[in-house]
Amino acid sequence: MAAASLLPGYLVVGADELKSAHAIERMRARLEKSGMADFNIDERDMTKDPQIDDIIASLNTFPMGADFRLVILRNCDKLPKALSEPLVGYFSSPAPTTVCLVVATSLAKNTRLYKAVAKLGAKAVIDCGLKKAWEMPPQVVKMAGAHGKTMSIAAAEALVARSGENTRMLDNELKKLASMVEGPEITLADVEAHVMRTAEVKPWELLNAVAARDMAKSLELLRLQPAKSEVRLWSLLVTRLRELIIAKSLDARGEGRQLATTLGVQAWQVKNHSTWARRWRMDELIEALSQAVEVELALKGSRDSELALRLWVIAMTKRQAGRF
Repeated sequence: MAAASLLPGYLVVGADELKSAHAIERMRARLEKSGMADFNIDERDMTKDPQIDDIIASLNTFPMGADFRLVILRNCDKLPKALSEPLVGYFSSPAPTTVCLVVATSLAKNTRLYKAVAKLGAKAVIDCGLKKAWEMPPQVVKMAGAHGKTMSIAAAEALVARSGENTRMLDNELKKLASMVEGPEITLADVEAHVMRTAEVKPWELLNAVAARDMAKSLELLRLQPAKSEVRLWSLLVTRLRELIIAKSLDARGEGRQLATTLGVQAWQVKNHSTWARRWRMDELIEALSQAVEVELALKGSRDSELALRLWVIAMTKRQAGRF
């Protein structure tokens, strides 16, 4: 019989490549303890190896010199019925000495294959879904710990901004940084010095930098935005100014916690708005919103769109001494 704590099948589902790889490696490690892993692991790419009769036979093969046999079926996202239905049938009465890992980037919960694996037990579905954008930096901080380094949230945010949200890519960058940095901490300066930006700059990074009134960062991110995106950026910045005005008004009345409800969004989407709003006076927010009218005319007219947007960003992020 397979190890008592193991189910005969698991669905490893989600786009987090690192988490998915770790789930598979943990199962491999359990089998490798027997010293007979080479005889008891069968790994198939379901987009390239559609011999379903051969796969079902492998699932029903007894292990050799080990408690269980491991069959890993990768790329099970969109299997044709000719492949998925035999697997559904197998999971209705799976071999007790085999553990089958069904691996997919995404698989709808209403599919027969998802339901067949989920019925095997409460822990049969291993969720490897990606974190929300705001959850990524704390995750990166934890990932740095696995490489023996500490890391601030600011440094983690910079790494995500430069490398993107693919956890495998992030882990590779952390491994590289850990080998280059002598001290115990990977700093923001380390990230900026050693990590090349490969991820496309997202508009929200610019919005956040402007809201925080970080001129240097705002101008850098503005320079990296896609060409001919001035009108869209203008619209997003106007929306952000309005959100900050509402945040500041609610904060002044001691009702800052009502911001998400007032705007009709999730709390995580506006978690920093009140902090940012305190960096502005109300008249400055209103002035910035008023200037947006002239900027819009420049964007739609014959004047230099890039220059108009850049000057507006400078005006918004410029702080005068003694005002805060």
